[in-house]
Amino acid sequence: MAIEDDRPGSDMTDREVEALHEVELGVEWLRRAHGKLVAFHHNTGHAMEHFAEAEELLRESGHTDLADEIRDSHLPRGVVDEHRWSYDVLESFEDDFMADVSGLADRARADLADGRRHVAERRQEHEWKRDAERE
Repeated sequence: MAIEDDRPGSDMTDREVEALHEVELGVEWLRRAHGKLVAFHHNTGHAMEHFAEAEELLRESGHTDLADEIRDSHLPRGVVDEHRWSYDVLESFEDDFMADVSGLADRARADLADGRRHVAERRQEHEWKRDAERE
Protein backbone atom coordinates (compact mmCIF):
# COMPACT_ATOMS: atom_id res chain seq x y z
CA MET A 1 0.00 0.00 0.00
CA ALA A 2 1.55 3.29 -1.07
CA ILE A 3 1.81 6.05 1.50
CA GLU A 4 0.92 9.47 0.24
CA ASP A 5 3.81 11.91 0.04
CA ASP A 6 2.01 14.66 1.93
CA ARG A 7 2.60 14.51 5.62
CA PRO A 8 -0.59 15.02 7.69
CA GLY A 9 -0.77 18.60 8.83
CA SER A 10 1.72 19.71 6.18
CA ASP A 11 -0.02 23.10 6.18
CA MET A 12 0.94 23.50 9.86
CA THR A 13 4.28 24.36 11.44
CA ASP A 14 5.89 21.80 13.71
CA ARG A 15 5.24 24.14 16.66
CA GLU A 16 1.55 24.35 15.77
CA VAL A 17 1.32 20.57 15.59
CA GLU A 18 3.08 20.31 18.96
CA ALA A 19 0.84 22.95 20.53
CA LEU A 20 -2.33 21.30 19.28
CA HIS A 21 -1.06 17.93 20.49
CA GLU A 22 -0.46 19.36 23.97
CA VAL A 23 -4.00 20.79 24.05
CA GLU A 24 -5.42 17.42 23.00
CA LEU A 25 -3.34 15.61 25.62
CA GLY A 26 -4.53 18.06 28.26
CA VAL A 27 -8.14 17.29 27.38
CA GLU A 28 -7.46 13.55 27.44
CA TRP A 29 -5.93 13.83 30.93
CA LEU A 30 -8.95 15.85 32.08
CA ARG A 31 -11.18 13.06 30.80
CA ARG A 32 -9.22 10.69 33.01
CA ALA A 33 -9.70 13.08 35.93
CA HIS A 34 -13.42 13.14 35.12
CA GLY A 35 -13.53 9.36 35.40
CA LYS A 36 -11.86 9.57 38.79
CA LEU A 37 -14.41 12.17 39.90
CA VAL A 38 -17.24 9.87 38.81
CA ALA A 39 -15.62 7.07 40.84
CA PHE A 40 -15.22 9.47 43.79
CA HIS A 41 -18.91 10.36 43.53
CA HIS A 42 -19.97 6.70 43.42
CA ASN A 43 -17.59 5.64 46.18
CA THR A 44 -18.82 8.47 48.40
CA GLY A 45 -22.42 7.40 47.79
CA HIS A 46 -21.64 3.82 48.74
CA ALA A 47 -19.85 4.96 51.88
CA MET A 48 -22.86 7.05 52.89
CA GLU A 49 -25.14 4.03 52.39
CA HIS A 50 -22.96 2.13 54.86
CA PHE A 51 -23.18 4.98 57.36
CA ALA A 52 -26.97 5.04 56.95
CA GLU A 53 -27.06 1.30 57.67
CA ALA A 54 -24.75 1.81 60.66
CA GLU A 55 -27.07 4.52 61.98
CA GLU A 56 -30.00 2.13 61.92
CA LEU A 57 -28.05 -0.71 63.55
CA LEU A 58 -26.64 1.57 66.24
CA ARG A 59 -30.09 2.94 67.01
CA GLU A 60 -31.56 -0.60 67.22
CA SER A 61 -28.80 -1.64 69.61
CA GLY A 62 -29.33 1.32 71.93
CA HIS A 63 -26.42 3.54 70.86
CA THR A 64 -28.55 6.54 70.04
CA ASP A 65 -25.76 9.10 70.58
CA LEU A 66 -23.66 7.54 67.81
CA ALA A 67 -26.72 7.03 65.59
CA ASP A 68 -27.76 10.66 66.08
CA GLU A 69 -24.25 11.86 65.25
CA ILE A 70 -24.28 9.92 61.98
CA ARG A 71 -27.81 11.18 61.14
CA ASP A 72 -27.23 14.80 62.14
CA SER A 73 -23.55 15.43 61.38
CA HIS A 74 -22.31 13.03 58.73
CA LEU A 75 -25.12 11.95 56.41
CA PRO A 76 -26.36 15.44 55.53
CA ARG A 77 -22.88 16.96 55.24
CA GLY A 78 -21.14 17.83 51.99
CA VAL A 79 -17.80 16.27 51.10
CA VAL A 80 -15.89 19.43 50.25
CA ASP A 81 -17.43 21.75 52.78
CA GLU A 82 -20.71 21.71 54.67
CA HIS A 83 -22.76 22.16 51.50
CA ARG A 84 -20.96 20.72 48.43
CA TRP A 85 -21.80 17.09 47.84
CA SER A 86 -19.86 14.85 45.47
CA TYR A 87 -22.45 15.22 42.69
CA ASP A 88 -22.08 19.01 42.95
CA VAL A 89 -18.30 18.79 42.54
CA LEU A 90 -18.78 16.48 39.57
CA GLU A 91 -21.36 18.76 37.95
CA SER A 92 -19.20 21.85 38.45
CA PHE A 93 -16.23 20.09 36.86
CA GLU A 94 -18.32 18.92 33.89
CA ASP A 95 -20.35 22.08 33.32
CA ASP A 96 -17.69 24.69 33.97
CA PHE A 97 -14.08 23.61 33.75
CA MET A 98 -14.37 20.65 31.37
CA ALA A 99 -16.79 22.46 29.08
CA ASP A 100 -14.50 25.51 28.90
CA VAL A 101 -11.41 23.41 28.16
CA SER A 102 -13.26 21.34 25.55
CA GLY A 103 -14.31 24.58 23.88
CA LEU A 104 -10.69 25.74 23.85
CA ALA A 105 -9.62 22.46 22.24
CA ASP A 106 -12.34 22.81 19.58
CA ARG A 107 -11.20 26.37 18.80
CA ALA A 108 -7.54 25.32 18.67
CA ARG A 109 -8.35 22.50 16.24
CA ALA A 110 -10.44 24.87 14.11
CA ASP A 111 -7.81 27.63 14.09
CA LEU A 112 -4.69 25.50 13.68
CA ALA A 113 -5.81 22.38 11.83
CA ASP A 114 -9.09 23.15 10.06
CA GLY A 115 -10.87 21.00 12.65
CA ARG A 116 -8.65 17.95 12.16
CA ARG A 117 -7.97 15.86 15.25
CA HIS A 118 -4.81 14.03 16.29
CA VAL A 119 -2.57 15.61 13.65
CA ALA A 120 0.59 14.66 15.58
CA GLU A 121 -0.51 11.04 15.79
CA ARG A 122 -1.42 11.00 12.10
CA ARG A 123 2.05 12.31 11.30
CA GLN A 124 3.63 9.56 13.40
CA GLU A 125 1.48 6.92 11.71
CA HIS A 126 2.44 8.31 8.29
CA GLU A 127 6.15 8.25 9.14
CA TRP A 128 6.06 4.69 10.49
CA LYS A 129 4.20 3.44 7.43
CA ARG A 130 6.61 5.31 5.14
CA ASP A 131 9.60 3.78 6.95
CA ALA A 132 8.07 0.30 6.70
CA GLU A 133 7.67 0.65 2.94
CA ARG A 134 11.32 1.57 2.51
CA GLU A 135 12.46 -1.77 3.90
